[in-house]
Amino acid sequence: MTARFHLAFAVHDLDIAREFYVEKLGCSAGRCSDDWIDIDFFGNQLSLHLDRAPRAPSARGTVDGHGVPIPHFGVIVSLDRWEALRDRLRAQAIVISGESPRRFAGTPGEQASLFITDPSGNAIEFKGFADETKIFAAF
Repeated sequence: MTARFHLAFAVHDLDIAREFYVEKLGCSAGRCSDDWIDIDFFGNQLSLHLDRAPRAPSARGTVDGHGVPIPHFGVIVSLDRWEALRDRLRAQAIVISGESPRRFAGTPGEQASLFITDPSGNAIEFKGFADETKIFAAF
């Protein structure tokens, strides 16, 4: 079996979260209960747990001169798939922040990047690498 990641985090409404991840992002839902739902997030497992408590706002970091929300999680896809995903998000009027068509241009880490937040305020990054074999290459 290929290694996959599992990430569990809080959402304030499971129905709204399911609609966002399944209907808007195109993921699929798995096991669930009244308190949590598993989502197939590009072959990885997200466990969304119900927690109605208010959250503190995210901090901000800087990468290649661009502000990024901290914490965040995301997925790395091919540049073509990234462009298709970006277009899908735009077509559904999902707010994109921190879109960077090209970061680290001309380096082994050249990539496109964008951020969105789910309805509970969890930040998600989508990266499209120009060369997926260079994901961990040094600058």
